[in-house]
Amino acid sequence: LVIPLEELHVDDKLHFVEEPVEVMDREIKQLKRSRIPIIKVRWNSKRGPEFTWECEDQFKKKYLHIFTKIVSLSSD
Repeated sequence: LVIPLEELHVDDKLHFVEEPVEVMDREIKQLKRSRIPIIKVRWNSKRGPEFTWECEDQFKKKYLHIFTKIVSLSSD
């Protein structure tokens, strides 16, 4: 197994840190009185590619840089 160093992130205690790589998909979940935007996220996992569905609003608060990357790519 070879992991490129630029994709490897460790914290100050040398623990592997999983970071989101990109947003793969978007959906709106409809509840009785509200709509919840969710996104499918690809993570850099030490076990290989991993995908999870996350609440878009909460994810944006923590990983805003992923969304600014999307905006800059779409405006080119």
